[in-house]
Amino acid sequence: MRGPHESPGSSLKLVSDALRASFRALLEPYWRHVQSAVGDDVSVRTRAVLDGGTAALLEGLRPFAHWNPPYLDVDYPVDRELRLDGRGLMLVPSYFCWRRPTALADPGLDPVLVYPVMKQPLEIARAGEERLDRLLGRTRSAVLVDVAGHSTRTTTEVARALELAPASASYQIGVLRGAGLVVSRRDGKHVEHTATSLALNLLAGTGTTFRRGSKT
Repeated sequence: MRGPHESPGSSLKLVSDALRASFRALLEPYWRHVQSAVGDDVSVRTRAVLDGGTAALLEGLRPFAHWNPPYLDVDYPVDRELRLDGRGLMLVPSYFCWRRPTALADPGLDPVLVYPVMKQPLEIARAGEERLDRLLGRTRSAVLVDVAGHSTRTTTEVARALELAPASASYQIGVLRGAGLVVSRRDGKHVEHTATSLALNLLAGTGTTFRRGSKT
């Protein structure tokens, strides 16, 4: 409780100071990792929109949401229907959203869907610089360039394009994924791979050029 001579402003300052101290102690050491995960998700969604429009964006929300025109079926913890009524839907990627998407409780507010981004274990993030050394090599570089040149790529497509054995392509993609250069998402029977913003920046820094194409 506030003391008899304590102003509301001083109480708010105590709260803000406590929140700032909590952030510095609990989150700041990992904040770059959080930003990277969110940034990679935004990159994936942006490329989906550019390559396939709104339908591709919504279809890419699997497995926690399924685009069933004109409905977006979401794996939500309670049975609920939210009508957009022409208002549009804001998608908000969140590192701290756990397992399932969530939405604002008040249906009268602008529709917002907060969904979880794919997270890497922190030990992988800490070892990122060391793991980048493992990427040196003609085959792995070719795999990365091939994945980065398409909106999404399956292991079979990479193997066929580079004339690799499927097991070899799968291994190379696994190393790239462990280094934070590729993210993988299951779509039905297939696992689709997408280059992260870190990979695109890395390729740009090396002067690598490639033509982005759609999924073939």
